[in-house]
Amino acid sequence: MFTGIIQATGELLEHSIAAGGGELSIDTSSLDMNDVAVGDSIAVNGVCLTVTGFADNCFKADVSNETLSCTTLGQLPAGSIVNLEKALLPTSRLGGHLVSGHVDGIGELVSREDDGRSERFVFRVPTSIKKYVATKGSICIDGISLTVNDVNINEFGVNVVPHTSSQTNMDTLIPGIQVNLEVDVIARYLERMISSSIEDDSEGISEGNTVASDNNGISLQVLRDCGYL
Repeated sequence: MFTGIIQATGELLEHSIAAGGGELSIDTSSLDMNDVAVGDSIAVNGVCLTVTGFADNCFKADVSNETLSCTTLGQLPAGSIVNLEKALLPTSRLGGHLVSGHVDGIGELVSREDDGRSERFVFRVPTSIKKYVATKGSICIDGISLTVNDVNINEFGVNVVPHTSSQTNMDTLIPGIQVNLEVDVIARYLERMISSSIEDDSEGISEGNTVASDNNGISLQVLRDCGYL
């Protein structure tokens, strides 16, 4: 698990892609790696990768075809600046939100413009995950935990303060570039609980039961009663 608080940026030194997957070599000269061993996890632009080896000031990681197909890692040329975060420790501060490093989809930067001392970034989100993006909710963009300020159909806006720009790769993003998106894990589990409750309701109705779900379940009616709908 991660927090979405970037600890350093690195440089993609080598990008070897073959039919069976690929291997990345990433410079980590600005990240303390003294407590990292082979087998540990590091999030690279929001993608959880396993350290397979070290060389000079870099670490190596394998990427599967599945990872290449679901993220932007396969598109990055050598020299790209990437966001780095070591795996969360039980004693770490949770400064952002819980991030798994499992990318849900690829988004696209639509625009960026000054907004006072910060910058407003607008991203286009894939249709498959737009339902998980909510105003004032959390989203992870290239591994960065950010707050959604507004949602408009399949686009959402976030504000990025100068400190975040200086400590991440956000300042290198230009309109049209693609980014890795991970939605808030709470939204995914909530959807699953609702869908399971609906399935239970349907089964209960088909069997002629008047009570569709158990007293401890989450249903659409429960959410309405609590003010969520």
